[in-house]
Amino acid sequence: MEAGGIGGGGATLSEIYQSTRRLLLRARDGLERLERLESTSSSSSSYASSSSPSVADPAELSLAVKRDITQIRSLCAEMDRLWRSIPVRGQRDLWKRKVEQVAEEVDSLKESLDKHSFRQQKRMQEAKERAELLERANGESAHVLRIFDEEAQAMQAARNSSMMLEEAYATGVAVLSKYAEQRDRLKRAQRKALDILNTVGLSNAVLKLIERRHRVDKWIAYTGMVITILVVCAFVWWMH
Repeated sequence: MEAGGIGGGGATLSEIYQSTRRLLLRARDGLERLERLESTSSSSSSYASSSSPSVADPAELSLAVKRDITQIRSLCAEMDRLWRSIPVRGQRDLWKRKVEQVAEEVDSLKESLDKHSFRQQKRMQEAKERAELLERANGESAHVLRIFDEEAQAMQAARNSSMMLEEAYATGVAVLSKYAEQRDRLKRAQRKALDILNTVGLSNAVLKLIERRHRVDKWIAYTGMVITILVVCAFVWWMH
C-alpha cells in the first residue's frame, strides 16, 4: 500500500507531505527576506528600495507568508487524518513523527512571523509618537502624522484580514474533515445494509430506495464542501 493511502482529491500522504515541505521552504525563505529587509531598513525609502521586484512591499510579503502558514496547517490536519488510517504500526509511527515535525516547524515559523509583526507595529507606534512630538513643536508636521496613521491603519486591517482568513481556513478544514468521515461511515453502513438485504432477499425497490438516499446524502456533503470553498475564496478575494 502506498504510504498513507488516498487523501482528499486523490493525493497520497507522501504527495501531501512533499507539498507541505515545499510550502515550508517558501514560507521560511519569505520570513528570511522579511528579516533582511527589517535589518537593512533605516527609513521607509530604504525599505522600499530593498524590496524584491516580485513583492510590492513588506506588508504583502508578510501576508504571503501568513497564507503559506495557513495552508501548511490545513495540510497538516489532512495528514493527521491520513496517518491514523495506516494499518502497519511501524509506518504509522513514522508518519506520525513526520507530521508532528512539520507541525512544530510551522508553529516556529508562525511564532517568528508574529514577532516580526510585533516589531513592525512597535516601529510604527514609535514613528507615530515622534510625529506627534514634531507636530507639537511645529504645526507643519500634521501631514506626516496623517501618513503614519494611514499606514498603521492599513497594517492593522491587513492583520485583521489575515486572522479572519486563518479562522475561515481552520473552519473549512474542520468541516471538510467531518464530511469525509461521515461519507466513509455512510459507505460502510450502506455496504453492511446491502449485504443484509441481499441475505434476506428483499426486493429491488428497497435497494433502489437506499441507493437514492445515499445519492442525496452525497450531494448534501458536496454542497457543504462547495459552500465552504466559496467562503474561503471570498475571503481571499476580499483581501486582495
